This record gives sequence, structure tokens and C-alpha cells, in this order.
Amino acid sequence: MKLHAMEAPSGKSHGQPKTAKIVLIVIFVTLVFLTIIPVFYPLLGYPLYLLKASSPKPSPVTAYDSRESELRSSIRLSEGEDCDIFSGEWVPNNNAPYYTNTTCWAIHEHQNCMKYGRPDTEFMKWKWKPEGCELPVLNPAQFLEIVRGKSLAFVGDSVGRNQMQSLICLLSRVEYPIDASYTPDERFKRWKYTSYNFTVAYFWTPHLVKSEEREDNGPTQTGLFNLYLDEFDERWTTEIEEFDYLIISGGHWFYRPSVFYENHQIVGCHFCLIENVTDLTKFYGYRKAFRTAFKAINSLENFKGITILRTFAPPHFENGLWNQGGNCVRTKPFRSNETALVGDNMEFYMIQIEEFKTAEREGRKKGKKYRLMDTTQASLLRPDGHPSRYGHWAHENVTLYNDCVHWCLPGPIDTWNDFLLQMLKMEGVKSHKERLFSGERRMRFK
Repeated sequence: MKLHAMEAPSGKSHGQPKTAKIVLIVIFVTLVFLTIIPVFYPLLGYPLYLLKASSPKPSPVTAYDSRESELRSSIRLSEGEDCDIFSGEWVPNNNAPYYTNTTCWAIHEHQNCMKYGRPDTEFMKWKWKPEGCELPVLNPAQFLEIVRGKSLAFVGDSVGRNQMQSLICLLSRVEYPIDASYTPDERFKRWKYTSYNFTVAYFWTPHLVKSEEREDNGPTQTGLFNLYLDEFDERWTTEIEEFDYLIISGGHWFYRPSVFYENHQIVGCHFCLIENVTDLTKFYGYRKAFRTAFKAINSLENFKGITILRTFAPPHFENGLWNQGGNCVRTKPFRSNETALVGDNMEFYMIQIEEFKTAEREGRKKGKKYRLMDTTQASLLRPDGHPSRYGHWAHENVTLYNDCVHWCLPGPIDTWNDFLLQMLKMEGVKSHKERLFSGERRMRFK
């Protein structure tokens, strides 16, 4: 009787023709599936927010339009829930800030906006709200427990130092670190949280590769640099093997004029204005520098840590370039539909993503782990978070440009460390699942 129940109700069809029809349908659906998947495969692993038509006007650089549609990604916050924590909006947060310039000594003078008279305070009172979930504000006790017995290194330029100092200030509600540096050079600092045996370090490498200043002034009066694009910067590459986490970043120094070397020969430059040297643009140097930096990490046999790429944070100069009177005087965030990632900012970002994915693929063969901290959209929406002219006293006789690159502390950059804590928590979930899976496999094959 059970066998007859599988037959068509009319009684006119028999099992064999029905089965053949089902088989044909299954084959057709399978072929369609296998055809579509390769088409959409490039979409996997890229940030979701760039897919959205958030710009109120078309991008002036049409070449980016097709590239934007290729980007998609998410971070799993909990079982059964997908949420891209890097895509969202800024919302008011009256509980912030969680430290001040008087309670934290780690704030760099040029980012100490309240000390130097910034009149508004609303820029400190926002938090990041991802679409579809919540991003908790950093809990310092929880953070320090997660990193107990571990070490974290920031590798990059002064914006990386900016994030490290934000982290020190956020953790100061629980403990201040002691200076454990190996050198008096302020560009290479180490701090230790003795109660937690946690070390945080900063390695200053503005170009990520070996570099040196060629001229003090150069075409833009900001120096001319030699960049050895295929050579490691050993000031950091020889020091990181012991670290559990590595946050690498960079970008803004590549705007400065530079001469590119490969295989000990000049191959071109960026705005060097040297006769018979081809201008390859800053993007050529930027791509090659990240490629070499990732190659250095993948070549370290004893490095067992996790490499985190912190993506490019766009500057917010308006009414002029950074060295031509540009400034950032806004006092509240953009909404996501009020601005868009275009031009140089998009190009820097895309280069990072492309080189990151290549490095991740190559590193996986050697057991290396890579993660993406995509701070780009959250940063793009915060033109109000920079020091501008409030990084020094107004009466000081110094030549300083309006700073629309670094971030006031407290300020929006504190959210980057909210991202960091969430990522560290997810690493714990991944490790737990991997151990469970490994245990199940051992039991299965006994």
C-alpha cells in the first residue's frame, strides 16, 4: 500500500514515467545551478555596503561602477545570524565618551582636540549601528580577558598609532600598561598590561616596504621618498613572529612624491618630476607595497598569528587639497545616502581588497590566517571626527596643515576597536568549532 501511495492520484500515470520526469527536472536544475555559481563566485567575500546604491549622484569615475557591484561580504555574529558589522549608520549615543583627554595620558598631542579648544562635543556622542544587528561598545574587562597571555602589533603609519592609542584609552578604565619598549625610538613602542600578560606594540612603517627620504622638500615641499617596492621593511618584518595578532594598514603617505625601485633599479615614480622617469602614479606603488608586505608575512615560517588588514580610512578635506587650504569643519556624521566612496578613496580601497584576497589565498597554503577589518564605510561617514586645526594652540608659531586624516580622541576611531573586539570574540567561536570538528573527526576514524 505504501508503494501505491507514491503514484499519481489519477491512476493513469505509473511510477517509471514519473521518475523519469523527476530525473530530467533534477538534471536541468543542476545544470542551471552550476552555470550560475561561477558567475556569482566573485561576489563572495567582499563588503556588502558597496553594493548598495547609496550615492545621491552618479560616480564621476564610471570605471568604478562595475567594480562596486562585485563587492559582498558578511561576518557571522552568532549561529543562524548573518550580519555585516561593517555596513550600517551612525546613531546617537549619549553614554559616550568612555574616557576624556584628562583621564587618558595616551592621546597624541595632535589628536587631543579638546585640549586645544575644539568648541563642539557632539562628534564624541555617536556609535556604529550595523544593519540587522548590534555592535557592542568595547568592554575593557572582556577585551583584556580575551587577550590574556597574548600580543597584538599595529603595523603602519600614524593612523595605526592613532588606533593603538584609542585602544589604550578604552582599556584604561581597567588598567594602564607599562612601557616595555626595546628602544627609546617613539616610532617603535611596546606596552605591557602586567595583570593580563598582554603586550601591544606599534611599528611605524609609513610605506610598509623599505623606504628612505631622498629630498627634504621635493615637488610638493613634503619630501621625496625612495620606495624599494620589492624589499621588506625589516624594522617590522623581523619583529612580528612572536605576535598573536597583527593589524596592518597604510595609505596616506603614498600621496607624497616618491621614486619606485624594483630589483635595485628605478622603474618609475609618483609625481617625482625627474627627467626620463615615468610617472606610474601612487596606485602602482601602493599595490606593490601591500603585495610585498603580505609576501613578507607569508614568508615567516614561525609566525602563527592572525593578520588583520584594517582598510583605508578616507580623509575629509573640503574646499582645497590638504596642502592647499583644505579643511574639515563639519560637526555631524553623514548618512550613508549622503556620500559615496569614489575616486582615489575607492582605488586605494579596491587595491587593498584585491591584494588581501591574493595574500589570503597564498597564505592558506602555509597555514596563515587573514581577517578583514573593513573600517572604510564607517570612516567615510565621519567628516566631523578629525582634529582640523585643533591639534595645537592657535597662537603657536608652527607650520601645520589642517588635519583631516587623523582622528580626535575620544572620537569615531574608538569604534575601530569595537570592531576589533567583535572579531576577537568570533575567533574564539571559530576556534571552539574547529576543536569540536577535530574531535568529531578523531572519534569517527578511531
